[in-house]
Amino acid sequence: MLVLKKSLYLLWGLLLVGVGIVGAFLPLLPSTIFFILAAYCFARSSPRLERWVLEHRIFGPPVVAWKEHRAIPRKAKYLAFAGMMFGFVSFVLMAKPEIWLFLLVALFFLSCAIYVGTRPDGEVRQ
Repeated sequence: MLVLKKSLYLLWGLLLVGVGIVGAFLPLLPSTIFFILAAYCFARSSPRLERWVLEHRIFGPPVVAWKEHRAIPRKAKYLAFAGMMFGFVSFVLMAKPEIWLFLLVALFFLSCAIYVGTRPDGEVRQ
């Protein structure tokens, strides 16, 4: 059973790294959250791959900032706010939602923005 569990964590970690790499090239798909989740999976399945994520020169610093301080670098916060704003405006323009759905989605994005905004600024190592 333990081997199956470790294998599933490893598989999920690899899948999350793949999505994170795609997210690094697509404007509205974040990448950091996928690397954070991959590091979590690798911590339970492959210390070598966890170390690779944490020590990666590009993706590692924000993952370490989250892991050690639950912090989000300021630049990432601004990008997250811009992405949320773009997503909400796109939703409103394309879906033309009724008021109840508009308010529900607005509350969701506002809650996410408050959560991101209240995290400490990340310590980014070079």
